[in-house]
Amino acid sequence: QVHLVESGGGLVQAGGSLRLSCAASGRGFGSYAMGWFRQAPGTGREFVAAISWSGGSTYYADSVKGRFTISRDNAGNTMYLQMNSLKPEDTAVYYCAARKDSLPQGKYDYWGQGTQVTVSS
Repeated sequence: QVHLVESGGGLVQAGGSLRLSCAASGRGFGSYAMGWFRQAPGTGREFVAAISWSGGSTYYADSVKGRFTISRDNAGNTMYLQMNSLKPEDTAVYYCAARKDSLPQGKYDYWGQGTQVTVSS
């Protein structure tokens, strides 16, 4: 069982930056693939970025490629999402998730409670 807690959300102006963190507790973090997802009001949850268990492979949605960077610190049981050049359309609740597999493609097994990111124009 893995428990995930996101932090780092907030209000930022367009063009600004935020860094989200996802702290994991429980066994197995270092062997799980991890991902970030987001959900804007009135829309479904969408994929943002993912990272393999070792951090050696990363994946991004086209809408954030070149602006967001996913990383992880397995020793510290933490995953990050550095978000630069933020746009109003990035406004959403951001969720971190863990998958009981080394690669991030597929169903995710554990989810955090989410952190709000609001980008003003």
